[in-house]
Amino acid sequence: MEFFTISMLNGLSYGLLLFMLSSGLTLIFSMMGVLNFAHASFYMIGAYIAYSISKITGFWPALVIAPIVVGLLGAVFERLCLRRVHKFGHVPELLITFGLSFVIIELVLLIWGRTAVEFPPPELLRGPAFTLINSSLTGLHVVAGAAPAAMCTSADAAVRVVCSPFPATRGFMMLVALAMLVALWLLLTRTRIGLVIQSALTHPEMVESLGHNVPRVFMLVFGAGAALAGLAGVIGGMTFVTEPAMALTVGVVIFVVVVVGGMGSLAGAFVASLLIGILQTFAVALDYSVLNVLQPLGISVGGSDNSLLKLTISQVAPILPYLLLVLILIFRPKGLLGTREG
Repeated sequence: MEFFTISMLNGLSYGLLLFMLSSGLTLIFSMMGVLNFAHASFYMIGAYIAYSISKITGFWPALVIAPIVVGLLGAVFERLCLRRVHKFGHVPELLITFGLSFVIIELVLLIWGRTAVEFPPPELLRGPAFTLINSSLTGLHVVAGAAPAAMCTSADAAVRVVCSPFPATRGFMMLVALAMLVALWLLLTRTRIGLVIQSALTHPEMVESLGHNVPRVFMLVFGAGAALAGLAGVIGGMTFVTEPAMALTVGVVIFVVVVVGGMGSLAGAFVASLLIGILQTFAVALDYSVLNVLQPLGISVGGSDNSLLKLTISQVAPILPYLLLVLILIFRPKGLLGTREG
């Protein structure tokens, strides 16, 4: 039981990190029609900027300042570069954001080096948020923070006790992601700003006739999307590792999330993020071979000595999101909750 509970919590926390990333990308695409290939690079630069700021001010000011800096960088890029090619269509937009991603990677290598940097969590987030204690005698129960050593051991050899701590950093990540979801939903559906943003893409002439500066709206939307990626970078870099490869690690997966959830659908991105996070987490934890899974299902396989069938589920876990993407594109091209085809 503790395996299922901890795996589910880890899957939810990873899925919510993916949502923090994909929400900014979804916001940019749904409002501007731009698929930003540099989005994961904004995630990475957010982690590095927060790392540098935290050495001076500490983590909590860096958590606020770094996303703002990344958002300003995104707004400047949209104003000086992306806006100039917007009128030429989607291909130039893709190419210029693709080029920006490489520029950011090279700048990170020049400034911070090729090795990972030490970006520890603050004192408040060190250690477990809670500990699951599974006893063969008393069952499963939860203790806030770290469980005392006495609770994780038993004098009776016949009683099995397993303590599974859940890191406070992952709990904080989940809280921030959920707060981001609620804030974005309220902004886009319950405020005048959200109405202007959504109308600027579909009816730009009408919005301009009402006195709103549409190019400025697009600049602010792009900057906000970059800031969300920067916020995810601060938390992801603190929770996992801050290194030059961190953009590549999540870069492709967030595009899978956006397509599976539905292009431009914030709710779809949320559902797809959780689905992929849970799917990958459970797959990594399972040490069963593909052959072991197929046989109980009554699926006959010839040549059981085939090395491909001997692969464990944990070994094929990295390809599962892409397999899900292929299935979605075949059977539901608009995504789980999307309205646009492809």
